[in-house]
Order: sequence, then structure tokens, then C-alpha cells
Amino acid sequence: MLTLPEIEDAARVVHAAMPPTPQYTWPLLARRTGCETWVKHENHTPIGAFKVRGGLVYMDRLARTAKPAGVVSATRGNHGQSIAVGAARAGIAATIVVPHGNSVEKNAAMRAFGAELVEEGHDFDAARAAAERLARERGLHMVPSFHRDLVAGVASYALELFRAAPPLDTVYVPIGLGSGICGTIAARDALSPGTRVVGVVSTGAPAYALSFAAGKVVATNSVDTMADGMAVRGPDAEALAIILKGADRIVSVSDAEIEAAMRAYFEDTHQVTEGAGAAALAALMQERERLAGRRVGLVLSGGNIDRPVYRRVLAEG
Repeated sequence: MLTLPEIEDAARVVHAAMPPTPQYTWPLLARRTGCETWVKHENHTPIGAFKVRGGLVYMDRLARTAKPAGVVSATRGNHGQSIAVGAARAGIAATIVVPHGNSVEKNAAMRAFGAELVEEGHDFDAARAAAERLARERGLHMVPSFHRDLVAGVASYALELFRAAPPLDTVYVPIGLGSGICGTIAARDALSPGTRVVGVVSTGAPAYALSFAAGKVVATNSVDTMADGMAVRGPDAEALAIILKGADRIVSVSDAEIEAAMRAYFEDTHQVTEGAGAAALAALMQERERLAGRRVGLVLSGGNIDRPVYRRVLAEG
């Protein structure tokens, strides 16, 4: 596990490139959830998602130790943007592999941040295999989606949250490959050991929930969710070990619950959220009676959603 000094060192790298993001309580959201609700606004970063923190730290440390000719990684969008931003800041060329049919607007953002974009595979795991092949063929450094430096970087948001908010009973965190929840667990252990950390997955991408229940890695053959930030078939074993030790439970939410939470965020706070970004609120709404009257943290992990998708979500409400 990361130590507090390691998280603080990573936070200094992050804060050299961006300010801390806010954490607010919203009265209409509190009325809806039945508890004092603190939202960590990771939709306010330079890429509109928490992942930028990990990319900044990973690329900073890579540049200071090895500085390869180029890096390659796979993504559904936010991780790729983080690597593109971090690589540009470190003076390293970045190639990002995305699956076919990926978010048009996230693809455009990655290109705008300076990355070469390659479209290959039908989902994230297939794109990751393609990225590993390109690393071998082109002699590029393969940036994984889960790594200690990535976790240290994203842990800085939890460091900010626990130091700025009053003591929290529970924090809900969406799970993709696990860097966000693992960073939250590390910061919780250092600063707020009484706080429960709850992971959130999609019912259409249940690998981490299945793995948490089984106590070992359980992969699935496919994923089917509009929350692309959580659309993972194969859990990371290192991440799962941390989650098994440090998470209180994992809650599964449907696309319908996620979309209802996206509408709630817009109505109560006027925040635009992507599917994964609204998942923590969806989980709290599912467990509303369990958390009644308590103080709860929600990680709004990102707001990067294509306009046609968001328009549909709002209209259906």
C-alpha cells in the first residue's frame, strides 16, 4: 500500500500542473439522498476526469528515470487523455489505442492533447492487446492501466477530500480497473481509518463484483454498459488484492440507475457527468435507507460524455 508521504509527493507533482478540485455539499442533492452528501468534483480537472492525476505522476517519474522514445497505452478515453497530457508535459510522444466505436468526443480530446490515436478491437481488453502488440513492434514503453504510480497520482484527490471535508462515514467510488478506489483506500487508511470505502460497478460489467465475492480474479467474456469508464472484462489482480483488503463492499448499479443519477446531478447541481461519474450517486440512491442521516462522500470521477448520449439521457428523464 502507498504511504502518506508517497501520496503527498505525488500530490506535489499533480498540483504543479493543476489546482486541487473542489468538494461541495449540495442542498438539493442532500434532500434527494437523505444524508449530508459531499461531492468530489473530479469533473473539474484539465481533462474533465480524475485520471489526469495518475498520468501526470506516471509520466513525470518515467521521464526522470528512463525517458523512452515514446509510450503506448489502451483506453476508453480518460486514461488516454491523462497519458497524453502527462506525456506532452514530459516531452514524450504518446500513442493511444481505443476500441472501434469509442467516444467520438474523447477521441477528439486525446488528439487535441497531442496523442496519435489508433482504433483497434471491439472493447477495452481487445484494445489493450493491440497496444501491447504495438509496444513490441515499435519499441514503445507500454503504460498499463493500473500501476503504483498511477494509483499514487489519483490518490491525491482522496487526500484533498479527506483533508477538506468533515469526517465521512462512507465514500462511494466507481471502479474501472481500480486505480481510483485503490488510491482512495490508501488515503483513507492514512487519514480517516473509520471511513468505509464502497466500490461501484455496472451490472453490465460485473467482473470486480464477482471477483470481490469469490475472493479471486473472475473475468467475464463481455461487457454491456453505457458507462464506458467501468466497461472492463478482466480485473487487475494487484488492484483486487487491495480492494479485498480495504473495501467494505461493492455495489452493482444498472444503466437505468446510472442514467437516473446523471439526471439527478444535472437537476440538483447543474453538473454534467459521464456514466462512471454518476455511478457513485446511483449506488448511494440504491442504499439510501442504509445511509440515512449520515455524512457520505461521492467521487464524481468525470464529466466526459458525448452530446448525443447525454441528450438522450436527459430526454428520457
